[in-house]
Amino acid sequence: MKLSVIGCGYLGAVHAAAMAKLGHDVIGVDTDASKVAKLAAGEAPFHEPGLPELLLEGVASGRLRFTTDIAEAADAQVHFLAVGTPQSADSDSADLRFVYAAVDALRPVLQPGALVAGKSTVPVGTAADLAERIATTGAGLAWNPEFLREGFAVADTITPDRIVYGVTDPAHADLLDDVYRVAIDAGTPRITTDLPTAELVKTAANAFLATKISFINAMAEIAEVTGADVTTLADAIGHDARIGRRFLNAGIGFGGGCLPKDIRAFTARAEELGRAESVAFLRQVDAINLRRRERVIDLAVEMLGGSVFEKRIAVLGLTFKPDSDDIRDSPALDVAARLHGLGAEVIATDPYGIENSRAKHPQLEYIADTEAALDGAELAVLVTEWDEYRGLDAARVAGLMGSPRIIDGRNVLDVAAWKQAGFEFRGLGRH
Repeated sequence: MKLSVIGCGYLGAVHAAAMAKLGHDVIGVDTDASKVAKLAAGEAPFHEPGLPELLLEGVASGRLRFTTDIAEAADAQVHFLAVGTPQSADSDSADLRFVYAAVDALRPVLQPGALVAGKSTVPVGTAADLAERIATTGAGLAWNPEFLREGFAVADTITPDRIVYGVTDPAHADLLDDVYRVAIDAGTPRITTDLPTAELVKTAANAFLATKISFINAMAEIAEVTGADVTTLADAIGHDARIGRRFLNAGIGFGGGCLPKDIRAFTARAEELGRAESVAFLRQVDAINLRRRERVIDLAVEMLGGSVFEKRIAVLGLTFKPDSDDIRDSPALDVAARLHGLGAEVIATDPYGIENSRAKHPQLEYIADTEAALDGAELAVLVTEWDEYRGLDAARVAGLMGSPRIIDGRNVLDVAAWKQAGFEFRGLGRH
């Protein structure tokens, strides 16, 4: 099929490359000429495992190309909307300017019978409004939410765990079936519903995941004042099939470009709909999440005798999660910046996040080599659970540091091993 992907950021670039891998003829459209040039050369503009290979393969095959001219996408049978919906600058609501701009740019080139399929995460009710905007073109609109996990986005697109269509015409579902034929034939569950339900699926999923994370972090707060161990607690309750162990990992909390802004936008939309009380709990979910960052700062101050001023602190991790260079709303980078603000000599390191972090916080000192960052440090703070930090040898690290102190902000280290190596060790909700 001939497909277009409007917006070639994280979501759009991955979707375009994956669709070409599945055999479709794909054109990606973006207003950023430098990004388009990189993608057209088969270069990924961000770190995502497997994406560079997919881009090179797609471009070399001729099935994948990129442009800044939306008119070149005119003959596509399906146009995927994959532009960003960031948090508004002056409120918790989603900023939909890019969505509406993309549709307005696409509308003059839409052909009768074509389908616009939204993938961006939008407030419920947006799709119906967009459908009205394109109604006079003879094209249709469907909503096809994405469920990508950064670090696993390629596999999540090619072999998704479910496919959701929000449609007003059964023929639109048939068209999307042709797009996703490989996954459907492989047995991927396919859910066809209305537009508002499809919009809510992604928002509700993110709200639930955020709630689960904040729940276990709330339990960590209780564990810290009672002497309980939150990791063992999570293991125990996770055996209950109704609860499950996944996402019950206490630590510094969630970040990134989805969960924080999506739960805030959901709350704002519920208020607009007159149902603020229905998701009022999400305010607490957000508050608990942000408190965990404060807790790491408090622990650092406590472990360094009441002040971090002029103390050398190694911050291990900058991205919001491993296998990504994404620093959007990153708890790790936030902690590094706050420690610096308190007068600490912060030495920050990350396998892929330094360049993006430096652009946002040039005041920090960055060192790519982990051991060099740890050298002479009076405290280490692990805040992104990269494998290389999980696998650190405690005895070797103790020999590098000025004083063997560590905060495990992700609860991924072996407490006993680090204490045995002579470390003053603090986790979150662990003892």
